[in-house]
Amino acid sequence: MKRQSKKLLLFFVLLFLAFIVNSCGTWGENSSQAADSAYLPLDDSEYPYAGLPRLVIETENFRQINNKETKVPARLQFYGKNKPSSEILDLTIKGRGNSSFVMTKYGYKIKLAEKDSLLGMSKDKEWDLISNFRDRSLLRNYITYQLAGILGDEYFPKCEFIELYLNRQYLGIYLLVEHVKVSKNRVDIPKSDSSFLFEKTSATTTDGALFTSSLGYIFKFRQPKEPSEESKELLENHINDFEHFLQSKSIYKLDSIGKWINIDDFVRYYWIQEFSKNIDGHRRSIFITWETDSALKMGPVWDFDLGYGSSADVKSGPEEWLIRKYGWDRYLFKNKDYESRVREYWKKNRSAFVATLDSIDSMSEKLERASANEFKKWPILENDSRWPFHEKFDSYQDAVDALKSWIEARIQWVDENI
Repeated sequence: MKRQSKKLLLFFVLLFLAFIVNSCGTWGENSSQAADSAYLPLDDSEYPYAGLPRLVIETENFRQINNKETKVPARLQFYGKNKPSSEILDLTIKGRGNSSFVMTKYGYKIKLAEKDSLLGMSKDKEWDLISNFRDRSLLRNYITYQLAGILGDEYFPKCEFIELYLNRQYLGIYLLVEHVKVSKNRVDIPKSDSSFLFEKTSATTTDGALFTSSLGYIFKFRQPKEPSEESKELLENHINDFEHFLQSKSIYKLDSIGKWINIDDFVRYYWIQEFSKNIDGHRRSIFITWETDSALKMGPVWDFDLGYGSSADVKSGPEEWLIRKYGWDRYLFKNKDYESRVREYWKKNRSAFVATLDSIDSMSEKLERASANEFKKWPILENDSRWPFHEKFDSYQDAVDALKSWIEARIQWVDENI
């Protein structure tokens, strides 16, 4: 009888162990079995649930993600407070970002095997995980995308805050953002050889199809990604012709400007960059669209972690104009009628810019608990050895208050100098 009891006990122990192995979803020698598991494991004992969705990602054989080129097979799953809130999805993941990729906490680009809606956003395969490592309020990108939406931008990136667990390691708060691309639910322009989404970028960019304009600006093709020689020539010639116009006497006629650009669109984009005094707002991560026989349009907005006084650059204070001194804007502002349109836009839409303060209050409250996890993992409120900050904060709330104070001072300065 005792022998039978021991056998029965051993049977249940083995059955329990088999259940654990099957449930853990570990990739490796038993990957086929793991693919059928109901959930990806999450250990939140050190970094507990803090009100945000948790995104759990495991790469195949726990491979490291150490560059922006190699697409690593992986799976993901969202967690709520106590249990998974989604099915397991297949994807590939790689690093993303320019200067941000060399930081301790860097961003990722993910591509799902099938289109899916993540956290209620429109279905697609391509998404970005933004680290916001240089922004200790974590809010600069978020409030700017919301501002673009309030101002009526045709498309602005939808986003949601999450806490990321990658290969069973907690990596902190990330912003899950729609990847900027041409599609029906994102940048809605035709996919053709004569319809373009392109980006003004920096000399550090080496990937993709590039061209340098007559004014020395570097542009990268986003759509088409691999343009034909004819397509390259079409866009390059158009931009060069536009830049020649900017340097001609015709720039002083507002009607002539309207033949080249969508003025309302340019003015809105200008104010988002100028209001935030975004250091990157005149040099890179600047998206533009153009379709043959139509005007150039600016946007969508992107990359504001160095805006709102975040940069150590001497130009980052809330005083003085920035964007109008650089790029195409420095030519457009020679036209007094164009400058008048810019001035009137601020007066008409000032309340939308003021509303960013309310956006900060509401979202920082939602992030407060999770920020304790973030700065436990990345203790950079005072400083970071790899990326020195020009301000020190004692708490997350101090970082939020500093952002609000900068915006209040910026609004006052613009009001006084408009």
